[in-house]
Amino acid sequence: MTEFHDEQQFDEDEGVSKSQVKRELQALRDLGQRLLELKPEQLAKLELTDKLRLALAEAHRHTARGALKRHMSFVGKLMRDQDIEAIQAFVDRLDSSSQAHAQHFHQLERWRDRILSGNPDELEAFISSYPQAASERQTLRQLTRQAAKEAKENKPPAAARKVFKLIRTLVEE
Repeated sequence: MTEFHDEQQFDEDEGVSKSQVKRELQALRDLGQRLLELKPEQLAKLELTDKLRLALAEAHRHTARGALKRHMSFVGKLMRDQDIEAIQAFVDRLDSSSQAHAQHFHQLERWRDRILSGNPDELEAFISSYPQAASERQTLRQLTRQAAKEAKENKPPAAARKVFKLIRTLVEE
């Protein structure tokens, strides 16, 4: 009986209602559900605890609705120890309907257009922003020349697509 009183007193001191706590826990469970939908290589990019990684891997074993619901509550509980803002930003960037994904995509398109302009300073600006791209400098130059040739000959922009794909790969690393 004393424990309940202490817990109730804690909630009143913090000014957080019981409903608000439930909403926050539901949001964590929902985020955990979105993590389940990610591919293993995408999950590997996130900084998660080993317990949470194991719980996410085990979630697919639960087939009964009640068992899955309990397991997702457990995942939500484990999510409390994570950097929720970083995980949410990562998941939003992958969600094609989110504003973060659209901004990320537009940024990649702007980099592609700047590189395809043919100005060597733009390529160097990209490499200074993303140092991992230094190893692909030669490939980017070749694709830029090829894209200019394709545009001049009114051919489909295959090289420009390759530039975009390479930029996306480099940025996401």
